[in-house]
Amino acid sequence: MSGLPATDNKSEAVADRDLAAVRRVIDLEIAGLKALIDSIDGPVTDAISILAGVTGRVVVSGMGKSGHIARKLAATLASTGTPALFVHPAEASHGDLGMITAADAVFALSNSGETTELADLVDYCKRFEIPLISMTARADSTLAMAANASLVIPTATEACPMGLAPTTSTTVMLALGDAIAVALLERKGFSSDDFHALHPGGKLGRRLLKVGDIMHSGPELPIIGTETVMSEALIEMTRKGFGCVGVVGEDGLLAGIVTDGDLRRRMSADLTTRAVVDIMTSGAKTLHPDTLASEAVHFMNENKITNVFVVADRRAVGVLHIHDCLRAGVA
Repeated sequence: MSGLPATDNKSEAVADRDLAAVRRVIDLEIAGLKALIDSIDGPVTDAISILAGVTGRVVVSGMGKSGHIARKLAATLASTGTPALFVHPAEASHGDLGMITAADAVFALSNSGETTELADLVDYCKRFEIPLISMTARADSTLAMAANASLVIPTATEACPMGLAPTTSTTVMLALGDAIAVALLERKGFSSDDFHALHPGGKLGRRLLKVGDIMHSGPELPIIGTETVMSEALIEMTRKGFGCVGVVGEDGLLAGIVTDGDLRRRMSADLTTRAVVDIMTSGAKTLHPDTLASEAVHFMNENKITNVFVVADRRAVGVLHIHDCLRAGVA
């Protein structure tokens, strides 16, 4: 007999149905996102203006699947320069309303806009005149009508075959929340330096690490004057252990450097008595303290060097060794 066993044919049929289901879900969610783009209007900019003016924190809340999106939105806002936290609406009614102050704004998410657990939170905002932003699928819902800025997501077909499980709606909420967070970031002028301050750990932190963060400076810096003889230069190179020494003129500017390679190329019986300016390399390659450490690694690899002086306004402010980058997890 030839051909595949019946079980294999059945497995293929199941796999085909699975792939078709996955593609259908993604198509429906893409359609939801396209509808969202077309629906963006004035209330979105109103919401951004409210968030930009908050002097306290943005309190994000939601129940169920909307609550999971709310948690993510709070984390995104906090990591992009807008202090934020998530407050569970059910817990809010049992004391966590105390986390919310008059300097804050509340951002409440509910697909129906009628989530019972949000009622006390809405009342609290009204009582103490705390700005309220809503994100719902119904403009005439209780939550939307109570909000200072009402974001209404377009009605979209849920990807669940029964049309019950929040899928497309939560995708649209997530996308709108991300878009608002990024627009707010841009309005505030949030920079990569600010981002690094909030993300010092992990891969993101390493990607944003700068030369000035890991270079050696101050008393660790191997520096000599242009009048120095090579015997003293060798002592400084040995003492600091970087395999190089910077040569600084009377004006305080970096005039050149002497490396182990320079010593090998100019080896002679009178090397130790010669002036350092006769041995040094002028116009040496340098980096700026604000250069990303990842760029520094590429720079040193490209130029086949293991250390480099760091210069600001032509003055040596540090020295960087390739090992410093590797120890910091930059490669």
